[in-house]
Amino acid sequence: MSTTVNISSNPDKEKALNLVLKQIERNFGKGSIMRLGDAAQMKVETIPSGALTLDIALGGGLPKGRIIEIYGPESSGKTTLALHAIAEIQKTGGVAAFVDAEHALDPTYSKALGVDIENLLVAQPDHGESALEIVDQLVRSAAVDLVVIDSVAALVPRAEIEGEMGDNQMGLQARLMSKALRKIAGNIGRSGSTVIFLNQLRQKIGITYGNPEVTTGGTALKFYASVRLDIRRSQSLKKGSEDQYGNRVKVKVAKNKVAPPFRVAEFDIIFGQGISRMGCILDIAESEDIIVRKGAWYSYNGDNIGQGRENTITYLTENSELAKEVEQLVRDKLVVDPTKGEAVIEDNPNGTAPEA
Repeated sequence: MSTTVNISSNPDKEKALNLVLKQIERNFGKGSIMRLGDAAQMKVETIPSGALTLDIALGGGLPKGRIIEIYGPESSGKTTLALHAIAEIQKTGGVAAFVDAEHALDPTYSKALGVDIENLLVAQPDHGESALEIVDQLVRSAAVDLVVIDSVAALVPRAEIEGEMGDNQMGLQARLMSKALRKIAGNIGRSGSTVIFLNQLRQKIGITYGNPEVTTGGTALKFYASVRLDIRRSQSLKKGSEDQYGNRVKVKVAKNKVAPPFRVAEFDIIFGQGISRMGCILDIAESEDIIVRKGAWYSYNGDNIGQGRENTITYLTENSELAKEVEQLVRDKLVVDPTKGEAVIEDNPNGTAPEA
């Protein structure tokens, strides 16, 4: 980077500014201070989330080099979504790590979702301090592209583990998270790693009005996270009178620093298989009139391809050539608006992505 600044109207100021810039670079290293226009990369790169509808709601995908929080009730799909993100980063040759504080990672399920378990780094720390220290070292190495922590609620401070059951340990976890995030956030900015924290919900006591739900670990993560995703089950998926085979989930982008927030995406999570990729494609194809629904029937180019959503997904899954054609049409519709940093529909005059 060139530290020469042209201030022709005031040579003394130019000389003083150049001297102080050189001094700062000597003291703190090259690149420690720069003009914003000299930044090597202005556009934030993204990681596919595994759900195309969610990628649109996020403005292109999960942002690289940022802290992301995914929270929601139990069995809402938090870990599934994180594992899909790991699978996507591995497809591009990236390295991923999973800090399993809950000691509940299922290798069989992870493999079914497309995760390369042979190359996935896994840590199962005994307490919160060691878990967050592992995260910090992985981030500082700049060799790991994605780190997932499952979950914040399981990051139990060492003092709480070593103490008695009846000991009152007020605010220990919140202080631990606040201190760790101060370190991790700075290192993420230098390394470009992405860190995903999975979090659980708790109920605040004595709340009569307003939302009583609160995430664990204090408020520090809310501030440091560039993206916060609220994921919840919206309905159960069943075929007639058969047993439930999956969940329809709704994800609200509760916070987004790199694209417009408060968008909503929906997708299916199939038990044992993960996010239904074909279901996401069908949802977007229908919203863009690539596939037309009349009553219960879905048609493509005037030909009926299925009665009901599940039968249409099955038909597309079995007819891979047609599915590829529809998927390409969907992806051709999607472009990224560099001025807004968001994924938009090409024909949409308002320049905004529709809610799923």
